[in-house]
Amino acid sequence: MPGIMVYKGVPATRQTQKVVHLTLLFVALVSGILGIFAVFKYHNELGNPHMVTLHSWIGISTICLFGLQWLFAFFVFFSPGAQMSTRANLAPWHLFLGAVIFLMIIITAETGLVQKFIFLGLGRSQEALIVNFTGLLILLFAVSVGFSILLPRAHY
Repeated sequence: MPGIMVYKGVPATRQTQKVVHLTLLFVALVSGILGIFAVFKYHNELGNPHMVTLHSWIGISTICLFGLQWLFAFFVFFSPGAQMSTRANLAPWHLFLGAVIFLMIIITAETGLVQKFIFLGLGRSQEALIVNFTGLLILLFAVSVGFSILLPRAHY
């Protein structure tokens, strides 16, 4: 379950939901940073240039925005220093930016598939079917997450 769905899907206290949300997104952030590190290392080893495709531009923008959002949220919503009025005023922006980042993640994944498809010259092959099917599954995942966060919250 993505961190974005914690408040709808985890039947727990608000504080527990915040900790689960923060932890899941921290794991995702660290995974993303490690992934980008691995890509840069791989490109360096092959002598390939960096940041030449739309996929790479959106991907690096996404991870940077995600990191800033996580830090911002930690200090505003999790640490005890922020005023409740500040949290209330910033919460809609946090939700909006979180949704934008989620969409950017989906776009990064989809453009990565297209880039790989073209790079490998798949054309009409079994591999092409797998790549296209994976792209459709990513799209259906995004739609299901969007749908689930728009539904009214279940009461337990």
